[in-house]
Amino acid sequence: MTDLTQSLIGVRRDLLTEYPVLTQAAAPSTDADALIPIHPGAATYYNGNQQSFFDKYDDKIYYGSLVLGSLISVVVAAWRFARSGPESESMLQPLYELGKEIQSARSESALDEIEKRIDEILKSELSRSKDGEGADSADMAALGLAAHRLQYLMSHRRATLRQTMSGAKAEPVTSHS
Repeated sequence: MTDLTQSLIGVRRDLLTEYPVLTQAAAPSTDADALIPIHPGAATYYNGNQQSFFDKYDDKIYYGSLVLGSLISVVVAAWRFARSGPESESMLQPLYELGKEIQSARSESALDEIEKRIDEILKSELSRSKDGEGADSADMAALGLAAHRLQYLMSHRRATLRQTMSGAKAEPVTSHS
């Protein structure tokens, strides 16, 4: 009824220029002891107590968003806790162990096999991170540092093996002369 009263008053203002007789229509008495009682909805409009949507529901919207945000945070935390376990561990430990294998490798073919394993570990970790399941940016930085270190160890071990192989081939030639 409040909206209907507001619409009627709005139309009255628009029609005043065409129908001057509407100027005689006045607002009704909003007193409780008036001869003809006014509808409570119309009284709300005339008294200026009309509430907008947000006036009526602002507290419910505010507290609802707080509760919803809190519930979402709890659900996400529970989901991450449920998914944590031995399979979600970082791949840094296996990469560190591969460093020892690189240092003890006896041939370039062994280094090639180790390099394939490193590539598989890195691909797995990067795909997990891409899917939102893997490590955060600090863990990814540590993974990058570990990969860089392993690359250095691989190149150093290859150089050592090549030097050893060339020295072994050179010795028989020099020992015969």
